[in-house]
Amino acid sequence: MTELQKKNEAYRRKVAIRNTTVVIGCGVLLIISFIISMNTGYTKLSPLDTLRTLFGGGTDKENLILFDFRLPRIIVSILVGAGLALSGCIIQGISKNALADPGLLGINAGAGLMVILYVMFFGTQSFLSVFTLPFLALAGAGVTAVLIYGLSFKKGEGIAPMRLILTGVAVQSGISALTTLLVVGLDETQFDFVATWQAGSIWGSNWKFVLALLPWLILLIPYVLYKARILDVLNLGDQVAYSLGASVEKERRRLLAASVALAACCVAVSGSISFVGLIAPHLARRLVGPKHGGLLPACTLTGAVLVSAADTIARVIVQPSEIPTGIMVAIIGAPYFLYLLAKNRQ
Repeated sequence: MTELQKKNEAYRRKVAIRNTTVVIGCGVLLIISFIISMNTGYTKLSPLDTLRTLFGGGTDKENLILFDFRLPRIIVSILVGAGLALSGCIIQGISKNALADPGLLGINAGAGLMVILYVMFFGTQSFLSVFTLPFLALAGAGVTAVLIYGLSFKKGEGIAPMRLILTGVAVQSGISALTTLLVVGLDETQFDFVATWQAGSIWGSNWKFVLALLPWLILLIPYVLYKARILDVLNLGDQVAYSLGASVEKERRRLLAASVALAACCVAVSGSISFVGLIAPHLARRLVGPKHGGLLPACTLTGAVLVSAADTIARVIVQPSEIPTGIMVAIIGAPYFLYLLAKNRQ
């Protein structure tokens, strides 16, 4: 083995150790956030009460609080954070734009439009909404993504990342305007639900929503992690990717479809939580670097920690009331977004 090969091998080991350390650290933070969230709320449960209840020794009241109210919401917030963060990481990878996320491209808006249409016609109490909303949100997000992709595609050139972003912003503005017109025609109950949903509330906080969301993430997250090397190749540029044997447009479409599905199923149960798909990839990238083999797992855990912590704070900061989780995430995300804009101008 030559000296150069030894240095390369040592560097790869160093990166692998760093990435593993970061992923383990994020996992520990997620566990800590989970434990704190279980013990936090309007009705106090001590750590010992929580532990006793988890192992079947709780009172009826403690079981109701922990298993019916807190645990489903905590798990949904973790799943939503992981899904939105991973969706944003994919969008940034295929567009090669550090400021891209599903909300900016209009994917969240397309999913939200279908949710509002469902509420208009079927109300907010339908049992079927638990399992049909992810599919309806996927349909809305999918139509939006196809529209954006079609408008961004140029024969002979394919998809230019900047054209994709600008088209997404324009489509998102149009969908938002249409959504506003529809909201005006809602009755009081529907309007209250939609207003809370648009602010980013974890409204799907029971076990049925966990069961509705979990299969999507179980299928999509491993697929995206498997495509980490393809994302690295696409980041090298289309010409280099073609020379390495990658089917650029086909892989880009597949990854975009995975990103759309992740964002749609999360938006269906959490409302429009902005900035997660923007912030989490940036934080993870600072910790593990740009290679997607380490970036995607770190981003998934970072998003889960972010939304879980934000939801916990949102539940307790103005007790006995609560504020939507999306507002708390925006309080964190807006300054960071402005920082990124300022940094990119330098």
